Amino acid sequence: MSVLKNKIDFAVVFSVKNANPNGDPLNGNRPRETYDGFGEVSDVCIKRKIRNRLQDMGERIFVQMDERCDDGFGSLSERASANPALRAAGKDKVAYAKAACKEWFDVRAFGQVFAFKSGKSKKSDEEKEDGVSIGVRGPVTLHPAISHNHIDIETLQITKSVNSEPGEKKSSDTMGSKHRVVFGLYSFSGSINCQLAEKTGFSEEDAEKILEALKTLFENDASSARPEGSMEVCRVYWWVHNCPNGQYSSAKVHRTLHIKPLSENPRSFEDYSVTVDKLPGLTVSQYDLL
Repeated sequence: MSVLKNKIDFAVVFSVKNANPNGDPLNGNRPRETYDGFGEVSDVCIKRKIRNRLQDMGERIFVQMDERCDDGFGSLSERASANPALRAAGKDKVAYAKAACKEWFDVRAFGQVFAFKSGKSKKSDEEKEDGVSIGVRGPVTLHPAISHNHIDIETLQITKSVNSEPGEKKSSDTMGSKHRVVFGLYSFSGSINCQLAEKTGFSEEDAEKILEALKTLFENDASSARPEGSMEVCRVYWWVHNCPNGQYSSAKVHRTLHIKPLSENPRSFEDYSVTVDKLPGLTVSQYDLL
């Protein structure tokens, strides 16, 4: 695999309809909002979805969801300590990071902090294994997704009328609530840095897999809060520069994307004007996914 030689910028536009794209646990799991009323999806949430898609594509992932675990390990520490290459690296931080990047796609893409406490050695209950504290900076960075209109949030009251445990009497109804965004068009941007790609071994082939994951971001992601079809990737923009440092700054590239509502109450992707300004010498690949 060839190491990435040209800087890449990208942007993703997606729609949300009657779904909770990213609940805020500190606010009753209501959809995240900025202080001025725009919808927000955190970069951590987006990375989780990318990891899931890469795992679906057969890639080895270090930070796995419990329900998606495919190697039997219940923690990051167990997954790392069971890897022969990482054990062989020992206290050599460079060798440890290199082995981790080679083993797991998400480590060489997003980076990872390996910070594990020391534990008991198998040789003696009193002897302790040295802890691990190693940081890896990844080349792929993401901004949070922000909606392009103020979002309306509906709250639905729900009840549960079944017994959770066996008993003589019917249990009382349990009250709860669900929150959903009526409609919102969101976008987020990101970049792939060549200097960091060289350090982690992130390749041209890896970049193509990231692109494929972005185009299929919400596949196999359905839940009660996000029913199948309620979240949809509308368009992906992919800029490939002609040099490692880039012809333009990422900020300037991302600012070329303009999304404006065509009505006061937009309810679909077609209710927006989505355009990209041209930058001399820099071409953009546009993927229409509707």
